Amino acid sequence: MDKAPFKYDIVGSFLRPERLKKAREDYFNHSITKEELTVIENEEIKKLIDKQKSLGLKAVTDGEFRRRWWHLDFIQALNGISVYDKVTTGFQGKEMKVQGSYISSPISFNEKHPFLEHFRLTQEIAGDTLVKQTIPGPNMIYLDSLILSPQYKENPVYSDLADFRKDLIETYQKAISAFYEAGCRYLQLDDTSWGALFSSAFREKIEACGYQPDQLINEFGDITEAALRVKPKDMVITFHICKGNFQSSWLYEGFYDVIAKRLFSIDAFDGFFLEYDDERSGDFSPLKYIHNQKVVLGLITTKTADLEDKEVIKQRIIEASQYVPLEQLCLSPQCGFASTQEGNHITQQQQWAKLEHVVAIANEVFK
Repeated sequence: MDKAPFKYDIVGSFLRPERLKKAREDYFNHSITKEELTVIENEEIKKLIDKQKSLGLKAVTDGEFRRRWWHLDFIQALNGISVYDKVTTGFQGKEMKVQGSYISSPISFNEKHPFLEHFRLTQEIAGDTLVKQTIPGPNMIYLDSLILSPQYKENPVYSDLADFRKDLIETYQKAISAFYEAGCRYLQLDDTSWGALFSSAFREKIEACGYQPDQLINEFGDITEAALRVKPKDMVITFHICKGNFQSSWLYEGFYDVIAKRLFSIDAFDGFFLEYDDERSGDFSPLKYIHNQKVVLGLITTKTADLEDKEVIKQRIIEASQYVPLEQLCLSPQCGFASTQEGNHITQQQQWAKLEHVVAIANEVFK
């Protein structure tokens, strides 16, 4: 089997079936037990994995069916993180009820993190098929739980940020090692925090909090590289960045140019999943900083149902090959279909049509 990421691949999340949504609601309303919810989750994940296999995917995910959020479920299960409810207008000015996080005590990895058992269950369901595990990248914690957090500013845990960065690196080193020991061989760090570093609006917010975005580019890179130092040789780790994906809306604007040189120099990554589904992503010129890693072009949007023109997508792949050899390029949707349990504004049928489109185009281009 080829090494991941594959010529046609997926980011991770899928639309939640109505049965699963109802079961989660029943659980939180105390109508069913945790055990009963887990049974339903397992059954729906099996259906999802069978569907992914039928499309010919070489790696499958659990669709993030056990999560409410793509990131907070993982982050809040670490030691030292607290989560709270809030209302935001960040996504294109829409007022939405969301959750935030802040560091409430020194952070560390939870050796009994529930995602480890979730992975084992998914691998058991998947059988011999490779399972891709997705988790948020370390700098989501740095940005959201510390830099932009008013709670943390009021009650800072670390007198020296060097101690925080050390704890953050160790937390992720232990997470990577724990997933490997659980049998994971394909791990993906989803990290939208890098998008804040090229978004003019968020650069202003970061500066207002007393931090320098350009300095953070290097710090984010250093933290990520240090976390990956424990990566085993037979484990694939990829990186995914998008500009926000919440019920078909987005958060950041800006191009990869600002972060590309530092981010793409992280050679421990086997591939980069990059959002390129609209003009907000800019052109492919930042790909000139790619070394030997694969680039998974997110040219197919998950935000709308319309299928992209196949010939246009093929031409865009050829354009990207001016900067990265074709053999290093792959194709995927630009993000998951449901970064939160609500999901994007498309149907199940439209979701699968998108993936069939990815597979068909990739098979024609990467012969």
